[in-house]
Amino acid sequence: MKNLKIFLLLIPAVFYTQKIRVFVLAGQSNMNGFGYNKDLPNDLKTVKDVYIFQGNSVPDGEKNGGTGKWDVLKAGNGTGFKTDGKTNTLSDRFGLEMTFAKRMKELFPNDKIALIKYAREGTSIDSLATGSFGCWDSDYHGKNGLNQYDYFLNTVKNALSEKDIDGNGKADELQMSGILWMQGEGDASYNEEIANNYYPHLKTLMNQMRAALRTDDVPVVIGKISDSGKNEKGKVWPMGELVQYAQEKFVRNDKNAAIVRSTQKYNYGNDPWHYDSAGYIDLGKNFADEVFRLIINFEKKD
Repeated sequence: MKNLKIFLLLIPAVFYTQKIRVFVLAGQSNMNGFGYNKDLPNDLKTVKDVYIFQGNSVPDGEKNGGTGKWDVLKAGNGTGFKTDGKTNTLSDRFGLEMTFAKRMKELFPNDKIALIKYAREGTSIDSLATGSFGCWDSDYHGKNGLNQYDYFLNTVKNALSEKDIDGNGKADELQMSGILWMQGEGDASYNEEIANNYYPHLKTLMNQMRAALRTDDVPVVIGKISDSGKNEKGKVWPMGELVQYAQEKFVRNDKNAAIVRSTQKYNYGNDPWHYDSAGYIDLGKNFADEVFRLIINFEKKD
């Protein structure tokens, strides 16, 4: 027994594993985040034991989408964030990740949390709504055959290639725990045909993301799009109601999905498209509560 104890002490720390819960954050601009860091309380500017890998966001057809590196979560992963895979350059903006992470640490105090984020402003699922922003349809072969789903896959692959996320010498046991999706405005901007196709497109994309994470029934939480009404027509997204209906339909038909509806009460910032700082602070909490509820039910089945 004494010799066994000595042997165990000599085993390198890397042979020990630690569980880290992994959440994927994806979508378009309101997932990217337009909150101002200066509006965050001090206890939300850094969250202990939470790490983030944010893939570099590029238009369809470019070759460095999804490049990134793991870092401790700090304010600045909103719009304007950039990375070359060696250095992360934080912006003066944040998204829902700050309060989501804080709330998840409250709900899972003994677990470390890892976030994998890829989002790009204006993007759609339907290739007919791509415009100059980008498309999430895996079958879309626009310029150079690269699209937003390709960059999402690159982000996930690059993130998961690191076996010691927090750099403490222990191998990580990653537990895929949820997909957070905040998108739909791009598909609500055009015509009825595109909006009516949102449900099958969303269903296909979420199943593809689950497959990419190798967890078929991993919980999915959708953020319901909303409309500020701040334009000359009093309606920013012409087909918003149809996309909202599709989002609700997805949640009704998927036993491991939930929806965040608090978006309808949020105020907007300096433009008609993006929530103000208070909105993103609330949004992260609500995403956390919804995914936690799904996780408890999901893990009971296991």
